[in-house]
Amino acid sequence: MNESRVKIIDRISAIEAIKQLDEADLQYLNQLIVERLKLIHQARSTALMSAFSAGDRVGFQDRQGRYHRGVVVRLNQKTISVETEGHRQWKVSPSMLDLLGHPSDRVWG
Repeated sequence: MNESRVKIIDRISAIEAIKQLDEADLQYLNQLIVERLKLIHQARSTALMSAFSAGDRVGFQDRQGRYHRGVVVRLNQKTISVETEGHRQWKVSPSMLDLLGHPSDRVWG
């Protein structure tokens, strides 16, 4: 658990307070929650992204379950561009990548 996080002392009271909100207040609260979740996900992605650099050897599994190995070509805003054997380029979420070895190691050729 994050020590700096605000703790709700009495969740039952919070739930009861939410039950008393009207539709406009619930929509506002929902907007705040969605914005906060986006910020948390963005921070997590940025932290994961910082573990990679152009030239790193990486591996990942595609949607069909096949494992690919390649080299990081570029760090994008939300994804990492990876070039695999055969010069195929993929845009992969940093959470899906495994760092495989030293950047000077060659994957192919």
